[in-house]
Amino acid sequence: MTKPLSKRKIVVKFGGSSLADHERLLKAVMAIVNETKRGTKVAVVVSAMGKTTDVLLTTAKNTSNGKLAKHELDDILSMGERTSVRIFSTALRNNGVDSCYFDPMDSNWPIITDDKFQNANPDVKACTKNIAEYVLPIVEKGTVPVIAGFVGKTKDGKITTLGRGGSDTTAFLLAEGIGADQVVLVTDAEGIMSSDPKIIQSPQRLPTIDVNTLVGLADSGAKFIHSKALKYKPKNIDVKVISNAHGDLSREGTIITGGLASELDAEIAHPTSVAEITVIGNGLSANPQVITQMIEKVKENTVLLGMSMNTNSIILYVPQTENINSLFNQIHQITVGNKETIAMAVKRDLVFIKTSGVGLEETHGIIGRISEDLRVNGVNISGILTITSSILLFVDWNEKEKALKLIKNALKSH
Repeated sequence: MTKPLSKRKIVVKFGGSSLADHERLLKAVMAIVNETKRGTKVAVVVSAMGKTTDVLLTTAKNTSNGKLAKHELDDILSMGERTSVRIFSTALRNNGVDSCYFDPMDSNWPIITDDKFQNANPDVKACTKNIAEYVLPIVEKGTVPVIAGFVGKTKDGKITTLGRGGSDTTAFLLAEGIGADQVVLVTDAEGIMSSDPKIIQSPQRLPTIDVNTLVGLADSGAKFIHSKALKYKPKNIDVKVISNAHGDLSREGTIITGGLASELDAEIAHPTSVAEITVIGNGLSANPQVITQMIEKVKENTVLLGMSMNTNSIILYVPQTENINSLFNQIHQITVGNKETIAMAVKRDLVFIKTSGVGLEETHGIIGRISEDLRVNGVNISGILTITSSILLFVDWNEKEKALKLIKNALKSH
């Protein structure tokens, strides 16, 4: 059930491109002004204006002779956002909206982090508590707080920055803390697009996308939301991505739904044993018709759990059902009936283990650690597939509990 507008609370984040000059900044301010006139209670997160952060970074590094400490650089980089909050809040007040700003040097600053300067991690529990204590009461009384995105502070008062996607992270933390109905991310795109507009001529705007789908695209080089930020998206609060071109927060964009598992974990991904079908040949990848035939046969009989392919071979992972021998024979008929395929092999009684969690692709050496721990303990890996934020492993069914425990321990100890 949709809340009446007068009861709605939203968090709106403006990226640097939305604040790049005085015209864009004023358009952003007026979007907030008009939204408050609808009765919506708003909290605002702002990035640094335009390329300010890049200019600060380049200038600081080029003038420090390599002697700039990480915490000193974070203090300098925070100045972009700290300037933005002052300008934005003043502009709101000058346009008839009661507003205040939050600066990391204030005692009521809500975003607390660890001390990993340049890529700090929020202390979610402390942030949620502070936001409820310091920000929520301001929002409830109709004042618009403007908070510096991308910036945090350690428990001993040193300024940190949150790394890539930092302002989105701030917006998601705020939304959780104030119990927002929606987060609105204002960008220079019409929403999440079907591909990167810089590469594809006519990408389409996606009306909705689940966050678990989006995380697979997040670090692909296209201008999507960074996976580190998506880790903090509240599960029950939708995110709307819209363009800054219209100056209207009610515009359609892309709605991001759902939430991610924030911790790295492993699970048995299929309840029964799995079979591995390997077909070898010459130039197999150059003949998609043969590959399509095999996949269609799998779909007629069961489901395809995973697949890997190179120039001369294809491996299919399927549930080991009662009629699995029928599927084996059908795949074999395709194998002997095409000149590109030579022979097939089958491996039975495997378990399918899925390792997942946001940031898996940033956890250096994790595949090596898992593989080594399994090897040392006598567990052979029959197959391994990797995609963004997940590793799919196939090992002997009789070793499933042992393998699962080893993988979980490898994730915890990394």
